[in-house]
Amino acid sequence: MSIYIGNLSYEVTEEDLSSVFAEYGTVKRIQLPTDRETGRMRGFGFVEMDSESEEQAAIDALDGAEWMGRDLKVNKARPRENRGSFGGGGGGQRNGNFSRRY
Repeated sequence: MSIYIGNLSYEVTEEDLSSVFAEYGTVKRIQLPTDRETGRMRGFGFVEMDSESEEQAAIDALDGAEWMGRDLKVNKARPRENRGSFGGGGGGQRNGNFSRRY
């Protein structure tokens, strides 16, 4: 399982998060997604810890806590939705030609 951390400062680093979450157990992995175009942090991240009990202790302690001038939103991460490729709807291509419906 993984923990979602929202409302993060754009200046936060993996080391910053690791030091905060290490107070509640062993941090296995940290992800800080960045914007593809700007390379800037997106304001949220994910932390994986060694056990469910460590994750729950971190969630209980940090959800709503102020850190780096922001009130954190900390909860269990939900599985990523499978959105398919580029979404969309009808009117796609068929054998290289656009399909027409009349």
